[in-house]
Amino acid sequence: MADSSSNAGQAKTLSKELGLIGVFSIAAGAMISSGLFILPGIAFAIAGPSIIIAYVLASLLCVPVLVAKIELVTAMPRSGAAYFHTGRSLGLLAGTVAGFCNWAALSLKTTFAMVGLGALAVFVYPQGGEYMLKAGAVASCILFLVVNLVGTREAGRLQNILVFILLGILCTYCALGVTEIQGERYMDFAPQGWIAMLLTVGMIFVAYGGLTAAVDVAEEVRNPARNLTLGMLAAFTGVSLLYVLTVFVTVGLVPSEELAGSLTPIAEGAYKAVGGWGRVGISIAAFAAFATTANGGLLSASRSPMAMSRDGLLPRSLARTHKRFGTPHIALIVTSAFIIAVILFLSIENLVKFASSMMLLIFIFDNVSLIIMRQSNLQNYRPTFRAPLYPWLQLIAIVLYSMLILEMGAVVLSLTFGLITFSMIWYLVYVEAHIGYESAFIHLARRMVASSLVRAGLEDELRQLTLERDDVTLDRFDMLVHQCPVLDLKESISAKESFRKIAEILAERLKMGEEELYHLFLKREMESTTMIKPGLAIPHVIVEGTGIFELVLVRCIPGIIFSELSPPVTAAFVLVGSLDERNFHLRALMNIAHIVEEEHFKKKWETAPGEQMLRDLVLLAQRPRA
Repeated sequence: MADSSSNAGQAKTLSKELGLIGVFSIAAGAMISSGLFILPGIAFAIAGPSIIIAYVLASLLCVPVLVAKIELVTAMPRSGAAYFHTGRSLGLLAGTVAGFCNWAALSLKTTFAMVGLGALAVFVYPQGGEYMLKAGAVASCILFLVVNLVGTREAGRLQNILVFILLGILCTYCALGVTEIQGERYMDFAPQGWIAMLLTVGMIFVAYGGLTAAVDVAEEVRNPARNLTLGMLAAFTGVSLLYVLTVFVTVGLVPSEELAGSLTPIAEGAYKAVGGWGRVGISIAAFAAFATTANGGLLSASRSPMAMSRDGLLPRSLARTHKRFGTPHIALIVTSAFIIAVILFLSIENLVKFASSMMLLIFIFDNVSLIIMRQSNLQNYRPTFRAPLYPWLQLIAIVLYSMLILEMGAVVLSLTFGLITFSMIWYLVYVEAHIGYESAFIHLARRMVASSLVRAGLEDELRQLTLERDDVTLDRFDMLVHQCPVLDLKESISAKESFRKIAEILAERLKMGEEELYHLFLKREMESTTMIKPGLAIPHVIVEGTGIFELVLVRCIPGIIFSELSPPVTAAFVLVGSLDERNFHLRALMNIAHIVEEEHFKKKWETAPGEQMLRDLVLLAQRPRA
């Protein structure tokens, strides 16, 4: 079995079918379900009206993982992000654990949403009882499987429709309900004390777990640098405000004795505000909420086994995409089969906390991954969004999320430990003997003990991911950079000595005499200096022949002395071409101008570890391409 770095490079990417609205809908739809339609009544029984504050605090707890995931996914927009980011930063053992945990957590959360749809079937046909509930849940799973098999675009369109129906009904409820609230219902704000309110924060926090579902389909997002960032931030802000406003209105509408422990708190509030039609509207919203969670959850959950399969951590068949629809049909079918098995044979309620604890574990991995990626100083790690307050926000989040896991109870901790143990055994038995991959953590460890680094396969993969993210089609200048010689000088020399070395490198490639080429460089320099600005020179000469164009990248950190009156040159782009390549020569000069003007170019150029890193620095610079 080939190593994972090559596998990653050969993996077939999925079609980019999702835009900004699609990202928003997946993230928002995955957040709004039982956390809004059921949980407020249960939380109110513990903390009273202070649950309004608890919802605010729970949303704030999401901020660290939100910004961590956005940074990681804008640098590495690959499907199955929880596995991919952890595996690339902490190594494949941690990645294996994260992959299994993420898949199980998303699948179980999706199962709960399917059961919610089954419960609505029982509401329509109560005589069916438990059999109707399970039949409705299984039928829902099959329906959403078919939608996802047909294509991500179709799944995204359905998600968009359902989410906007849901948001429209909830906004209408808040607008109508706010005029009917009674202020006295807020008077006894924290009847059980503020400690009781804080205890509900952990319970409410898991309702936000679906927020980051969009990162698991990052590979299928157009312009991910923009759409993932804006879509996830908009979903978080909008849904958080809607959560707090909906709970605020509901507390003001429903008497405390009716609201405490109610399993239909929002429906009760709608009934108080506008009567029976309000209850019908909220029932439709609840259906849309469970449907969006189910549809988005299945879409996201199936990407974890697909991503793991690409790297050889799971059987290769799970990475296959359908020839006609371009969807990971095997991963979708396996995930759906697991969900149906849970619906039919296991107790869903006992697994919800288990799913939440695994989600919290993934959140911890995300924040640790961010710290490792930042500290590793990988040159090709180029997120378009940077998480603020680094590293304190991430360290605080790791502590808080760990505390929330410990509060889950002995049974949940045992199940979580069991899955981690299974993942580690799978790694030892199936993965370790076949796959090798140098993670960012290994890169960091090597940087700490060595002054010069051997190039890591991760740098190659990050370069490719950045090019794919920015939708870059390599042009002639890129091809030139890929193939050009790189001269990395370790001692300060004169311009004449550098021309001698450049002539020696290019003579054979150009089929010219070394002396002839050397004198061409000298002649050009005597006519007018090719030092463009302090620290940068672009020596260029015209040679006889046709269709000739060569580039040499030259770095000399101690400096090349072009003039006693000017600072030494640390970066030189040497151009040699025939007269018929004049137009391309001008285009190359324009490209170089864009490259050297990029932020922190000088620092990156001087610290790049090795020749290929110098090439990557040029390749990944933002510039117009023909």
